[in-house]
Amino acid sequence: MTRFLFAVVPLVLLTSAAPAQQQGRDACSRDASRFCRAHLSEGDQVVLACLKEHRSRLSKACQQTLADHGQ
Repeated sequence: MTRFLFAVVPLVLLTSAAPAQQQGRDACSRDASRFCRAHLSEGDQVVLACLKEHRSRLSKACQQTLADHGQ
């Protein structure tokens, strides 16, 4: 039973966060392509750092998404 809970709880948490995460990706995808194209294959953390470097040039939707997620 304990193993089952350890397997299911993270899965439930991930699936509930997935729609919000997808909206954030949608809001910033154009900005990421525009300002961080060279880093897109390097992983999410590198792209996030790149977006932060270009924060003043990002779309309002992407800026808001970053702010909403404490970035």
